[in-house]
Amino acid sequence: MSISELATVYGSARRQRILATLVTRGVLAAFCWWSVLSFAQTCWDGCTRVYVTKNGDTLYDIAASYLRDPSDWRVVSELNRLPLPRLLRPGISLRLPVRLLKQVSLTARAIAVNGPVERAFRNGAFIPLSVGTALGEGDRLRTGHNGFATFELNDGSHIVLAQDSSIDIDSLRQTMLTGSVDRVFGLQHGEVTSEVSHALKRDDRFQIRSPSVVAGVRGTQFRVSYNATDLSTAVTVLNGAVGVDAAGHLAPPAGQPLQASAKLIPKNFGNVTRASGEVGAAVGLLPAPTLQQPGKLQGAVAITFDLVPQADARAWKVAIARDAGMLDLIQDSRVTAPQASFENLSDGSYFVRVSAIDSHGLEGMPRVYAFERRLFGLEASANARAAGRDYQFKWYVSKQSEATHFRFVLAKSPSLADPLIDKTDLQGGELVVKDLPQGVYYWTVIAERFEGGRLYEADSTVRSFTLAR
Repeated sequence: MSISELATVYGSARRQRILATLVTRGVLAAFCWWSVLSFAQTCWDGCTRVYVTKNGDTLYDIAASYLRDPSDWRVVSELNRLPLPRLLRPGISLRLPVRLLKQVSLTARAIAVNGPVERAFRNGAFIPLSVGTALGEGDRLRTGHNGFATFELNDGSHIVLAQDSSIDIDSLRQTMLTGSVDRVFGLQHGEVTSEVSHALKRDDRFQIRSPSVVAGVRGTQFRVSYNATDLSTAVTVLNGAVGVDAAGHLAPPAGQPLQASAKLIPKNFGNVTRASGEVGAAVGLLPAPTLQQPGKLQGAVAITFDLVPQADARAWKVAIARDAGMLDLIQDSRVTAPQASFENLSDGSYFVRVSAIDSHGLEGMPRVYAFERRLFGLEASANARAAGRDYQFKWYVSKQSEATHFRFVLAKSPSLADPLIDKTDLQGGELVVKDLPQGVYYWTVIAERFEGGRLYEADSTVRSFTLAR
């Protein structure tokens, strides 16, 4: 059933049957959203808000404080059948038309900035953005390669701008008396992830607009990605529901009634709108992939993540952040094989988010893992001595500390079970093993370091050699 059909039958005798059907299909929440929009439309022309007069109030004062145009006191006078705007007695309930109410500017705040991120106001020059900077209507943000930015709105909603992206704050304002908030952002290229507060009121507006679509939401988490090459926009919904319209769909001005969208994309679905302008159909998102060895200490120079392959995945997105909510992003990578590598990450505790990308180019549901980064940079080698039955094993770490000790293990099997040699608490970088009989051997070196009351271990690759006579 289309959204227009839902709007038509809402309030009719068939309502109960349709609501029951929607419940069984798991889309009641989405329907309730659209019913709210329908209400906003029907009440708009006659919508008013009540203002109760106080001591000293006049129609002049009230119009100057709450209306966009102070001369509209005449409208209030006529609507409420009041005489000339002289002093009003306190306690009068005045009706003020919503369409005439004043709007005040709101601000957002940059809470995370990493890599090359710049800000400009309208047509002004771009300058570097720093954490704590206040942002408002008319501001433009752009990120370079490995640049990420997150800003927080006054209601706790978050906008996360990915690398190589650009977004404009087109509208960020609140209507007097009603308290309704208008938030409209223009994505020029790249990707943005929105986490919208569930505190939104029924006449609030939150939209991400790309050159090809308008995505409007109420209390949800979703991504919008615009490809400037083929003029396509991908919308993926992680929670809640998103209404998607073609860019030609003109949204009403701030504070005016919202309208039902062409497509409603529910949780775990997405769509792609191509340059033709027709809004794409909803497509189920790929499930979150699984990370192999999620608890592995990242101790090598290169940080690597191996994923369990997925049959329908065409690529994978892997991102690193300092927080579990992935608001403080520092690196991300798109790979076509189920392995991603990163470098230049200092020691610490981090989080990695993994998601699969399907044949439509839609990024699927994410999964987040915690991991520890402790750079050891452990390298090891072995060489036969002149005697032929002696072997010299060497190792070193690129980041040495007094707390680093080593363990050497030599065995006859790749699993290193039942080791022939297992030496612990070694502090040097060399060990000679004498009089080895012929055969195949496997060995590794494990670096150990105590930090903050915890033991961290990093092992070298299990290597092998054959000793023959």
